[in-house]
This record gives sequence, structure tokens and C-alpha cells, in this order.
Amino acid sequence: MTTVRILRIAAGAEAASLVVLLANLLTTHTPAVSSLVGPLHGTAYLVVIAATWQVSDASMSGARWAAAVPGVGGLLAVRRLGRGGT
Repeated sequence: MTTVRILRIAAGAEAASLVVLLANLLTTHTPAVSSLVGPLHGTAYLVVIAATWQVSDASMSGARWAAAVPGVGGLLAVRRLGRGGT
């Protein structure tokens, strides 16, 4: 599995878990959902940052800085890497 593929999976998990956390916050605010999805979101965020630092093109495209944005940083980094940094 390539680093970019890991980055894409982690970026999707980061964004999806953020949506679940916000939906839970706006509706029932069930503690069990927060307890399960919160650590998943945090882990996905850390994997996004680590995977972005492993990609050699990331420094030229600005993807490393984009990955540090909480919540949507993984999607931003994937987009920056996909279009070649322009």
C-alpha cells in the first residue's frame, strides 16, 4: 500500500469522523459516540500528518502545511498533492 493511498484513506476517515462528531453534538450528544469516534478522529488526524510528511512531493506543493489544518487537512493535502502543487 502506497503512502498516498494511506493518506487518502486517513483523510476520508478524518472528514467522516468529524461529520459524525458534529452531528452527534448537534443532535443527541451521546457520550458513547463521542468516546468511540473521538479517538478515531484524533488517530486519523495524526496519520494524515505522518503520511503527508512521508510523501516526497509534499514539501513543494504545500501539502504538509495543509495537512495540519484540523478536520479537513487531509482532504486539502490530498488535493494539493493531486494537482501538483499549483
